[in-house]
This record gives sequence, structure tokens and C-alpha cells, in this order.
Amino acid sequence: MAYQQYQAYKNNSVNTASPGELTLMLYNGCLKFIKQAKKAMESNNIELKNTNIQKAQKIISELMVTLDQNAAVSEEMMSLYDYINRRLIESNIQNDAEILDEAFGLVEEFRDTWKEVLKQTRQKQYGQTGAQV
Repeated sequence: MAYQQYQAYKNNSVNTASPGELTLMLYNGCLKFIKQAKKAMESNNIELKNTNIQKAQKIISELMVTLDQNAAVSEEMMSLYDYINRRLIESNIQNDAEILDEAFGLVEEFRDTWKEVLKQTRQKQYGQTGAQV
């Protein structure tokens, strides 16, 4: 019963989120999967490592597909997303935690920057008392 309520809450969160909040959720999900992949790598669980890296790659692919090509920074972002995706592949093939850490750091920077953009946008919309992200 509690799991069903959690799933309903989670679905409602996604269904009512703004595009900016959905992007933040994608970044957070990607970071979660990279962390899980690293734990699996450390415990030599190759299948779980592979599954989680592939989930992170799917999120990066989604970010690439939904990138606004008219935005001034889109070309640079696309290059970085492509680089992150390649590093995830290399980490998976080579079973290399350092490469995974590098990908994590890059996604974390994107997430933190995006979080700040959302915060500033809300402050402009709602004044200094805007909701926290």
C-alpha cells in the first residue's frame, strides 16, 4: 500500500513538473544511476554496473534529443553531452571507476548550474521569496 502511494506521488510529481523541473529530475536521475553503477563496479557486479550505466546513457540521450537547438549554448552543451556519453561507454567497457567519476562530475556541474538557473528564474517570477529548488 505504501509503495503504491509513493508511486502515485512520484507519477504526480513528474506529471505536474515544469519543463525546467523535469530537466532537473533527469540530471538527478543520471547522477543516481552513475552512483549505483560505481557501487556495482566496486562490488564486481558487472550486470548491475552495466544496467545502471545504460540508464545514465539513456538520460544523457534524452537530454541531447530535447536540447533547444536555437539556444546560444546548445552546440557546446551537445558536445559535452556527447563527451559524457562516450565516457560512460568507456567506463563500462574498461570497468574504470575514475572515468565514471569524471562523468559524474560533469553531470553534477550541469545539474548545479541548471538548479541555479531555475532558482534565478523563480526569483524573477515570484520575487525574492520564490520557492526553493
